[in-house]
Parts: sequence; structure tokens; C-alpha cells
Amino acid sequence: MLEAKRRAAIFLLLAFILAAVAGYLVLEKVKQLNAELGGMVEIYVSNGDIPARTLLHSSQLTKMEIPQKFLTASHITDENDILGQVSVVPLKEGDIITDNMLKNYSNLQNENNRLVALYRTDKIQFDQEIAALDRVDIIVSIEEEGKKNTELFMKDVAVAFAQGTGENFAGIGVEVSSEAATKLIHMQNYAEYIRVLKANVGQDVEISEEQQKPAEEVKEETPTPTPADSTEAETKTETQAEQPKDPATETNTEEAPASNTTAESSEGNS
Repeated sequence: MLEAKRRAAIFLLLAFILAAVAGYLVLEKVKQLNAELGGMVEIYVSNGDIPARTLLHSSQLTKMEIPQKFLTASHITDENDILGQVSVVPLKEGDIITDNMLKNYSNLQNENNRLVALYRTDKIQFDQEIAALDRVDIIVSIEEEGKKNTELFMKDVAVAFAQGTGENFAGIGVEVSSEAATKLIHMQNYAEYIRVLKANVGQDVEISEEQQKPAEEVKEETPTPTPADSTEAETKTETQAEQPKDPATETNTEEAPASNTTAESSEGNS
């Protein structure tokens, strides 16, 4: 009886030791796998159904953890990279949002307008560096029926975006109506030369107070004659009156009444 209890205790002790060893080995293996996976990282997924081309907000996003090993450049870990963007595909709840799904939100002034890119080439020249929200005039040189002509093609066109700055300035995107977009693209393809001029609309241009006033206000502010000016005018009039008159003129003036008197006498005698 005592021998059986001793054997049972030994088996229990061996089982406990083997379980501890197995647990230690499993723990080490898990640590090794976690080290290979690189830990966990949070990515963003949709918090519900999102239609395509819908402006994304924080309420439409939620987080999900994945191993660092499976994180790719297309996964998004920063919420600011999503806000203000639109998804080009519809999303279901729980769908992972990746960078290639997102596009910049096109903030056009009118839904019927279109963005047309004008990039610097051999036949497209920019006189100045242009920034977003500037205004430009587009000058084209074309040849029609053997005659070359340079004309203002578009005036005061809104600039939606600009690419590059300084020496790296590459071009702009202009916002035009859908009809004008077709004409502008036609000119890009077939015009001999296109020149883009920066307009002063919206720029910090120093203008004097007189230039800022409308023409009507300038007319209203024309100075009225002062009393001194009136006195000077009266003096000039008196001076002209005192100047000697031409004798010939005086003779003619005196002869005219005499002639009238003679004519009246002749009528009375008749």
C-alpha cells in the first residue's frame, strides 16, 4: 500500500515537471513568433458601409491590430492620411483602408467644371511661378489658312493646384467649364505655342488711394471754387473791361444807330 502511494507521488511529480517543461517551451516559442512578427500595430478599417467618392470623416473609421510583419506600405496607420480624402471604391464594414483606395478630394467651385492640367513643355511657357488659387490668362499662337495669329484664348482662369516650386515648378491645374475644357485640350494638342500669364487678381498689389476710388467718387471730389478764386476771376474780368477798345470797332458801333435813324426817317416821309 505504501509502495503504491510512493509510485503515484513519483508519477505526479514527473507529470508536473513535464508539464512545466512543456509550458516553458510553448512560452519560448510564442516569444520567438512574436519577435519574428514584430509585435502588433494598429491600422484603420471602415466603421460601416461607405459609398464611393464620399469624403471620409473620423466617425467612419475604426482601428484593427495586425502583426508588424504583415504591415505594408499601403496600410494606413495615421488618421490624418485619411481625413479629407475620398475612396474610389465602395467600402463595407470592416474593410481595410489602403493608400491606393484613396484620392484627393476635388474641391471644384461647380460640379459642371473640370480640372485641366497645364504642364511646362517646349510649347507651353509660364512667365511666373504660379500657386494655387491664383488667376491666369492663357495666350495662344495659332495658324489658320496660312495666317499666324496670337490672341487671348482665356482670361482670368482659376488655378486649382500647382505642382512644384522654384526651379522645380512643373505646371498647374486650371478649373474651367466642361465646354471650355474641350477647347483648351484642343489648343494644347494643336496650337503652335501657349503662354500662361499670371493675373494680379488676389495678389498683394500696392494701389494708391486715388486708384482704389471709383471714377464717380473722383468726379464728386473735384474741388469747388473758393472765395479767393472767385475774387481773382472778377479781377480778371475788370482788367479785360478796362483794356482800350479798337477805334474801328467804336466807329462801327456808332454808325449803326445812325443808319437805323435814317432808315426810320425815310419810312416816315413815305
